[in-house]
Amino acid sequence: MGSLCREVVTLQLGHYASFVGTHWWNLQDASLCYDADPRDPPSQVRSDVLFREGRTQSGQTTYTPRLIALDLKGSLNALRQEGTLYELHRQDSTFTWEGEVMTHKEEPAVKNPFLQDLEQLDVNSWMYPAAGEMQGEVSAEGDFSQQQCRGAGGSVNASVERTRKLFSLEGSVRVWSDFLRIHIHPRSISVIHQYNHDGETNRMEAFGQGEALLREPLFLEELEDRLHFFVEECDYLQGFQVLCDLQDGFSGLGSGVTELLHDEYKGRGVFTLGLAPITHPDTSPVKDVFHLLNSVLGMVSLSNHSSLFCPLSLRGGLGRRPPPHITFPHLQYDPSLWYHSSAVLATALETLTLPYRTVQDGATMGQLADSLAVSGRKVVTACGAVPFPMMLGDCLPDALAGCGAALPWRPLSACGEQSDGRCFAQAVSLRGIEGQSLVSQLDPGTQPPSPLHCYGSGEEVLTACLQERYPGTPSVVHLVQSPCKTTTPFPQIFTPALGKHGFLESSPRPASTPVDSIPVLTCLQSSPLLHRCLSELHSEVSAVDLRQFCSFLSAGTELDDLREALQDFKALAQHYRMNSDLDASSEEESD
Repeated sequence: MGSLCREVVTLQLGHYASFVGTHWWNLQDASLCYDADPRDPPSQVRSDVLFREGRTQSGQTTYTPRLIALDLKGSLNALRQEGTLYELHRQDSTFTWEGEVMTHKEEPAVKNPFLQDLEQLDVNSWMYPAAGEMQGEVSAEGDFSQQQCRGAGGSVNASVERTRKLFSLEGSVRVWSDFLRIHIHPRSISVIHQYNHDGETNRMEAFGQGEALLREPLFLEELEDRLHFFVEECDYLQGFQVLCDLQDGFSGLGSGVTELLHDEYKGRGVFTLGLAPITHPDTSPVKDVFHLLNSVLGMVSLSNHSSLFCPLSLRGGLGRRPPPHITFPHLQYDPSLWYHSSAVLATALETLTLPYRTVQDGATMGQLADSLAVSGRKVVTACGAVPFPMMLGDCLPDALAGCGAALPWRPLSACGEQSDGRCFAQAVSLRGIEGQSLVSQLDPGTQPPSPLHCYGSGEEVLTACLQERYPGTPSVVHLVQSPCKTTTPFPQIFTPALGKHGFLESSPRPASTPVDSIPVLTCLQSSPLLHRCLSELHSEVSAVDLRQFCSFLSAGTELDDLREALQDFKALAQHYRMNSDLDASSEEESD
């Protein structure tokens, strides 16, 4: 069972989705080992689930994400739509035209220092072909030189780790490609030219606009061609990851895309993440209503066509006036920067998806969905401890016992926190705690500080902890010992209390020392929290006079369709009422 690859195709729909996706792929690449020592233990995570192997025209091996990313015109900045991977070694073509030639040259986009270093890395790889076959050297000044080609024969991993070069990209990241550290396949990026990323006109702000795109034959044909390219080379396709912006027109596009995947690839899993930033750069009261309507329409449709649907956001809620954003004890991130908030979500997502990416004892995406979507409840919430708080030198039982009555994770789905231990089902993943640190190492005859110190494996320790805090809840546990690597260009948003490897230490970490890796604990839950959250959203939309927002309705969503979606949304909320809630409601009605 562990020998099958079980490939996954990822779709990124929207600009914030691609911010999260870019951090996600950077994290994946940071964990890859292109020149592994055969004596090292094999990785517990199978990278081939997400990555594909290919060759350039010159025969060089490439390793690129199995990815389709859709974004608007003007969203790529310095990145070419077709990428540069297959042009690195292309020889200049012979030009035989003898007539007059007029050249029109567009000013190239300005690249930040990180992209400039990556560009130099690619140039050196082209100038020194042997660099693709051997580990590169780094100059004393910290610049890249003669290193492996990223996304081809190697990556920037060794180079970045040796230089310890810290890039402060907070002031230079405008779009997601400004911090993309890997090459992607020429068939990965598709630009929607009908709408603009920037400016006041031709914005894709309404559900109906995105929904209408798939009714255009050329757009649909191009999307299907890209899907077929990645799907047909898979030996055992387990399903699709869909990262979709939830609060703009991409919500409607995601609705059509997930319906297409559901109809064309029956039996394959579709795990959809509805993404929402904490803040929007150009918001207004009218746009806030648009965001609310897009969220409601998207959650109804995306959950209907997906095996699992999970809203993912650091907002306090999806309404127009949400509570304060989510904070973490050992992170200092700027909630207004998409570069920061998307890094936190990508770190959580990287661990949330471990169950169907591990080599041994893993589940398929479909099996994960079956374990969580009890009684048709396909909407789930996410929680995460980023990083998992554990003192250097302690063991997992010490860390869990020190949490008290509640686990240290924070909500990641803009639905608040569940404090009473009620849950229908959950899947918990922990990574970054190795070997003997998973269990207690008490001397014989020593009284264990807690029952958790009596178990002989990390899985048993975590399962016992969950049974204590969520009695009667079916729980699936996955442990991976390797940490989440937060190397360049991951933002250094960690407090000084964390050491270099993400564990709490008694002495503050020097400002010049980056945090290279962290342990992470995450959870997907089918939670009764969704009843309250969805009901509140339904009430907020029901109080809006929809006839005042003609521009939203004129984009393609009929008023009757919106009212029908609201009824479906109300019914969706009722799926998450606990039996005790139903009994209490019946008693109130009888009184």
